[in-house]
Amino acid sequence: MSASIYSNSQFTDSPYGLKLQQTIIASSSSVVIPTGINRVYAVVIGGGGAGSTQTTGGGGGGGAGGYSAGWTYISNSVTIGAGGTGTSTAAAGANGSPSIYGMVFAGGGSGGINGTNGGAGGGATTPTGTTSTVSYTGAPAAGQNVVGYASGGGTSSTAGVSSGGGGGQSGVTGNQTGGAGGRGLIAGGGGAVGTAGLGTGGNGGTGDFYAGGTGSSGTGTSFGGGGGGAGFSGAGSDGSGKNGGNGGDGGGGGGGASTLGTAGSGGRGEVRLYY
Repeated sequence: MSASIYSNSQFTDSPYGLKLQQTIIASSSSVVIPTGINRVYAVVIGGGGAGSTQTTGGGGGGGAGGYSAGWTYISNSVTIGAGGTGTSTAAAGANGSPSIYGMVFAGGGSGGINGTNGGAGGGATTPTGTTSTVSYTGAPAAGQNVVGYASGGGTSSTAGVSSGGGGGQSGVTGNQTGGAGGRGLIAGGGGAVGTAGLGTGGNGGTGDFYAGGTGSSGTGTSFGGGGGGAGFSGAGSDGSGKNGGNGGDGGGGGGGASTLGTAGSGGRGEVRLYY
């Protein structure tokens, strides 16, 4: 006889005996906790990194925002990290910003790299580049193309609780496909391509709850944008022409852009309070 957690109502992801009471999606200095509640269990998610764009070729996808969870004394203020904003300027993508509630904190995801590499997933703090940072649980940082709790960015998909973005393609001829964002609880964005041939942007990474966006596909440099990565509470959007898709709400990484297209923005962070 077998049992499935997905069809058994007795199983839950909520901390034992607690209920989700508040989901906070904007910074505030007036968080209200009922009298008599002195400690809460907080799930804290950083903003996702934006994808990058290049003058020629495709940029890398942004890394997912960090995921942290634990007990904390109550606070009347909360910081929600914004996702990195995607632009059409040839440069590395903007990092996502950290989220903080009480003693629990999570970094943003790294923006996609201005080249062939995607950004790293966020840990307890925000990484820069393809190496993640140590997680709130103490799990170590992961280097380029390495799977970890917060995984590294790079040329290939790297899975993790917060995953890295997929790499772009720097070539400008022939048929090319961008790297997909890594799979995870929160997922990185797909890498872009910019080619005179058939260009297909990488798909955003698939999350545990939502799907990543699909990369754009077509012949010529007007196509090849990467899809946005899935967030904790929303799906990533599809790449459109040479533009990258946005990351899903709850830390999804933005998709890379092709040939001075607009890269996808990272998904905003959030805080969930259980008591």
